[in-house]
Amino acid sequence: MIDRYTRPAMGEIWTDGARYARWLEVEILACEAMAKRGAVPRKAVAAIRKRARIDPVRIAELEAEVKHDIIAFVTQVAETIGAEGRFLHLGLTSSDVLDTGFALQLKAAGELLVRGQERLIAALRRLALAHKKTLMIGRTHGMHAEPVTFGVKVASWHAEAVRNLDRLRAAIREVSIGTLSGAVGVFGNVAPDVEAYVLTRLGLAPEPVATQVVARDRHAAFFSTLAVLGASLERIAVEIRHLQRTEVGEAEEPFTTGQKGSSAMPHKRNPILSENVTGLARLLRGYAGAALENVALWHERDISHSSVERVIAPDATIALDFMLARMAGVLENLAVRPERMRANLDLSAGVVLSENVLLALVRKGAVRQEAYRWVQRAAHAALAGEARFAEALAAEPEIRKRLTVRELEELLDPGRHLEHIDLLFRRGLGTSGPSRRRQTRQRPAVRTSRRGAK
Repeated sequence: MIDRYTRPAMGEIWTDGARYARWLEVEILACEAMAKRGAVPRKAVAAIRKRARIDPVRIAELEAEVKHDIIAFVTQVAETIGAEGRFLHLGLTSSDVLDTGFALQLKAAGELLVRGQERLIAALRRLALAHKKTLMIGRTHGMHAEPVTFGVKVASWHAEAVRNLDRLRAAIREVSIGTLSGAVGVFGNVAPDVEAYVLTRLGLAPEPVATQVVARDRHAAFFSTLAVLGASLERIAVEIRHLQRTEVGEAEEPFTTGQKGSSAMPHKRNPILSENVTGLARLLRGYAGAALENVALWHERDISHSSVERVIAPDATIALDFMLARMAGVLENLAVRPERMRANLDLSAGVVLSENVLLALVRKGAVRQEAYRWVQRAAHAALAGEARFAEALAAEPEIRKRLTVRELEELLDPGRHLEHIDLLFRRGLGTSGPSRRRQTRQRPAVRTSRRGAK
């Protein structure tokens, strides 16, 4: 489906039950580590892992009373364990559990986003290859510029999407960080080897110097990366919206059977899918700003960041997951109109190839500024409908002295602009998958000399 979000897995990461399950695993692994040190009986750890149960309703009842989420959580779990429950949270502080659990949630969410980004990249690659030589007009300032192909346009999106995949993976690594270093982060009542054991088992790295919390520059980088991915999706969405405009009509979002575009106008086929993506990109930029505000906390910690993260973490990851699925679906089913692209290319009577003529005249010995005036005069005559561009050029005496009619025809062939298309595709599509790995293997070794690296 292209018009429905069917990825509940992302939402499940942010449920109360999923959050509490991660907290419990942190607590149990901490008990295991302390048992290795002899600080907790091994039989108690076995009992904790066997009997511990999570009851979100009971936790909510306790939190309403104690006004502290970790205390409510530990109390509820201890109730299900019995006497051995007293070993839970031994030497830990709330942020040890909160931040380490949060890292697990962000890592899991990031891995789902990687899958979505990979699907987007695959869709872009297929679309670019299918339209490698589909000529269309390129536009600058919204105006006709020079010919391009639709495939080259999409190859540019593809290269950007691959960069974003690299950024996303780096952001996941940066935020996959936990801490079990106790109050104010100096391991006052918990040993460093306990932290090492727990984080290794969870697949996380330690915060080098935690101030009781994991430093929030990491989270700011993560949410900023999500905003960059959203901006790239918006770039594609805005282009599709422009190409679908009635006056352009070069591409169109999929329009499903039974879909209606307007409550009042039966003829409408609006680009609502891309418009949704455009709007959600704005939210991601807002979430990135909020994450940046979280970097500066009071002294070793406060909790001003907590309320923000409870909103932006699920919202940002779910929104981007939706956007990736939405845009991949649009691209996989995009209706491309090559005949309309060619018609629009021909709208301006060939004047979009004026640079070819200008450069040819310069090569023939003309002064550039003079040649510019001759070509401009002919172009304006063509745009005014007085003649086709080739005819207007041939009517310029100084141009006719230097270029034959046949040479002008060759210069006004838009196919001339495809000469380097293979290079562009090697650059734009050779940045993912097997091609990128092959390029990495074939990269020449760096040579050094006595004078240093070259």
